[in-house]
Amino acid sequence: MPIRLRFQLHGTRHSRIFHLVAIDQRVRRDGKPAELLGIYNPRLQLGQPEKSMEWSVDRIKYWLSVGATPTKSVAKFLEIGRIIKPDTRWHPRMSTPP
Repeated sequence: MPIRLRFQLHGTRHSRIFHLVAIDQRVRRDGKPAELLGIYNPRLQLGQPEKSMEWSVDRIKYWLSVGATPTKSVAKFLEIGRIIKPDTRWHPRMSTPP
């Protein structure tokens, strides 16, 4: 069963929330995930200086170690959070030929 790390879309039209999940890649975007790994709310709350992401680093590293592949957008977030290094095989720029 090929597992992917990707975002699920939740919330109403103008207040979206994204869940970072480990899910079978053949399941639709909002299907039942194998595991919820984090939550990203792109809207700033009052008094909040920057956007934040809550995630479980140990579980993300586990899923990457057993062969899960992150999507390009998830790979960018994982690189910003220093969970994966820029020179890994999941880096978005590595998929384009030189």
